[in-house]
Amino acid sequence: MIRRSLLAAGLSAALALGLAACGERQGSASDQPEVINFSILATENSSSLETFWNPILRDMEEEIGIPVKPFYGSNYTALIEALRFGQTDVGWFSNLSGLEAVRRADAEVFARTFDPSGEDGYRSVIIVPASSNVTLEDVMRCDRRLNFGIGDAKSTSGTLAPMTYLFAPAGVDPQRCFAQVRAANHQANLFAVANGVLDVATNNSTAIRLQVIRDEQNRANGQPTVSDKIRVIWESPKLPEDPIVWRKNLDPAVKEKLRQFFLTYGKGDSPEAQRQRELLSAISIGGFLPADATHLIPVREMEATEALLAARNSGDAARIAQAEAALDAVRAEREALEARAGALADPPASAAP
Repeated sequence: MIRRSLLAAGLSAALALGLAACGERQGSASDQPEVINFSILATENSSSLETFWNPILRDMEEEIGIPVKPFYGSNYTALIEALRFGQTDVGWFSNLSGLEAVRRADAEVFARTFDPSGEDGYRSVIIVPASSNVTLEDVMRCDRRLNFGIGDAKSTSGTLAPMTYLFAPAGVDPQRCFAQVRAANHQANLFAVANGVLDVATNNSTAIRLQVIRDEQNRANGQPTVSDKIRVIWESPKLPEDPIVWRKNLDPAVKEKLRQFFLTYGKGDSPEAQRQRELLSAISIGGFLPADATHLIPVREMEATEALLAARNSGDAARIAQAEAALDAVRAEREALEARAGALADPPASAAP
């Protein structure tokens, strides 16, 4: 066991040194890259992601005139570190991991997704097996009886939202309240609950909607279905859609090519635009809209809310005051943004005659 730990530590150190060297070679470069490395959220296994994303990446490659290679990270931290050290150039992130990329990897938000249903936003959910009689009250009882599946630590809907809106306000610490806690992506947690491996898990409305679509195809082909084996017992408030980010020092000409690709992809009434929308719909994306750092204000408010709840539970007056000030500052930003958006939406009143 000790030898294995030492080997793992050595490999981790070697990887860190390799990433750092890569960052020194690429991170400061502003020349047009020979390849665009595009990172993709690890919401399910990589083989499924490749099936749906590869046609879109080929379209991107043709549009921008630069080869595009996918980078499927095993977790969100891997995607952040890859961007930080110049291994990737642009990518699809969750809101929380996107925020971490901005903070740690000198990244910028330039676009965001929207849902093909027309509803702007999605929800974190808590799911249980459809055949079980587990209720939300059972989950919150904190009696170490249930096996629980949580998301990646940097997942907005898998971890941050349920902690902010459900567990933290009730003083529930999943690590202390469940018999076992397992961290995995949305697809793995959904299958684990459907198959009775887990009693309860976090997930999100998008992942469930995608599984429903795939189950319709499975049913037609006589294959087993999954979505009818789970039920939702809790939903969060609506969460903002996912950001698309790039590293800040990417060549400006390449940035503009990427911007044009994302903001025009799937737009219009042509057969080609319809084909593009069908590709996006398979991953529950309706298309892309322009965005900037203000897109991350809601997740910053969630993060600050969770920090305040933790501070209050600690009873430390100084920590509470600091957390309250941080939350007030983020709320002020949100309110100012909403006021500007309202002013733009409402035309000025006509002058009185």
